[in-house]
Amino acid sequence: MQPGEQPDIASIMQQAQQMQQQLMAAQAEISQAEVSGQAGGGLVRATVKGTGELVGLTIDPKVVDPDDVETLQDLIIGAVADASNAAQSVAAEKLGPLAGGLGGGSLGLPGF
Repeated sequence: MQPGEQPDIASIMQQAQQMQQQLMAAQAEISQAEVSGQAGGGLVRATVKGTGELVGLTIDPKVVDPDDVETLQDLIIGAVADASNAAQSVAAEKLGPLAGGLGGGSLGLPGF
């Protein structure tokens, strides 16, 4: 946009509406995505939705030792953390391209 020009409000509104639709679609994809993480070489596996909700946990019986509950706890925490990191990566992958459209003068307004 040249200095002194008025922004095209209709175009700006259309761009905003398109971005909103893309954001809603990306959020829907993220909420449906399921990713897994593991710890202890796969002895403990956790599955989370893209929203971070834990939806599955698998523990190999070999790792269950009543005399060493701490190790099992650590493995569960590690598997859930690994799955959560994977969910964050999915969200970043889906939302990253949309974030690029939020700045750099793409709306034709100074500072936007």
